[in-house]
Amino acid sequence: MSARSKARKRAVDALFAGNIRSQDPSELLEQTFKQGQVRQNQEEIFDYARALVNGFGEHQAAIDSRIELSSQGWRLDRMPTLDLTILRVASFEILYNDEVPDAVAIAEAKNLAEEYSTDESARFISGILHSISKSKQAL
Repeated sequence: MSARSKARKRAVDALFAGNIRSQDPSELLEQTFKQGQVRQNQEEIFDYARALVNGFGEHQAAIDSRIELSSQGWRLDRMPTLDLTILRVASFEILYNDEVPDAVAIAEAKNLAEEYSTDESARFISGILHSISKSKQAL
């Protein structure tokens, strides 16, 4: 698994836990970093995870709006928390990180959903992210 893939997972973990526990995801991410500093390549992984968590935090309203518009009638509060969290991380990459091709962000999100959520979730997430990517390209 690449460092960026691990970073995406860390970002999803922090945002998900922050949502569930009503805590700051950046603080949760830092706690996890301190616990695992002895592992190799942790700085690179956590640097990108921080960028994802902080980037989402800066653009949350715009990202959530895009997700809701692209979800064809699904309100955010009706989406499973894990699926919404994966959508948020990938949407940040699609909308605000030009270094990551949209197809990579979508594939990584789909992989996370397949590993941690359901097959239906993977298809749902992929469809929304494709819609977000297309709408971005139309602007």
